[in-house]
Amino acid sequence: MKNILITGVSKGLGLIIAEVAINQGYTVYGISRSKTDEFEQLRLKLPEQILWKSVDLGNKNLDLNKIIFKEFINNKIPIHGYVNNAAIAYDDIITNLNIEKLDNMFQVNVYCPMVLTKYCIRNMIYNRVTGSIIHISSVSVHTGYKGLSMYAATKGAIEAFSKNTAREWGELGIRSNCIVAGFMETDMSKILKEDQKTRIYNRTSLKKSTSLESVAETVVFLLSEKADSITGQNIFVDSGTI
Repeated sequence: MKNILITGVSKGLGLIIAEVAINQGYTVYGISRSKTDEFEQLRLKLPEQILWKSVDLGNKNLDLNKIIFKEFINNKIPIHGYVNNAAIAYDDIITNLNIEKLDNMFQVNVYCPMVLTKYCIRNMIYNRVTGSIIHISSVSVHTGYKGLSMYAATKGAIEAFSKNTAREWGELGIRSNCIVAGFMETDMSKILKEDQKTRIYNRTSLKKSTSLESVAETVVFLLSEKADSITGQNIFVDSGTI
């Protein structure tokens, strides 16, 4: 049975990724700040296949190596995949930029995924695993939306990081890809009014939101050996926005 680490696992896309992965035989090591009722029901149903630890990725004082890779997962547990799903959005126009909020967003969306990638790769090397790293990016990197320039900057940084990770570690069979997701019905999109959502969805070929299930299924495909020739790519799952 293969082991995967998923961040932001307790709700939204992270929860659905966990469900799809478990149904395909993976063991999920999930982290999030808190648990939802839906996640707890899933965990109690399959306690041997889903393990959880409370971690606040916005806390700059945390030793991620210690609390995740020593106290939760250690080198005796091979990591076959890492899904960087956790993210926060600080939306505003550039002239209102708040450096503290920006710094917090980069902490969660960029710095923590980089550190977690570092230790996941070390685990893969130690266990001689040809693993798969998947970052959830955003279509906002590739097409402009008012108020999303700062959020898009964090996802653009991750896309660059992923492509270079693929080049750096491909020789050992370690793959790195980004899922460029379109606008989904998540907690982050709840702040938008219905007319705003309608305008966004009308910019897509399918004229609708991106399915959480479609994104999750693509993630789990990229984790699998069926995708062993796919690396360094941005995979667009965006209802045809681009």
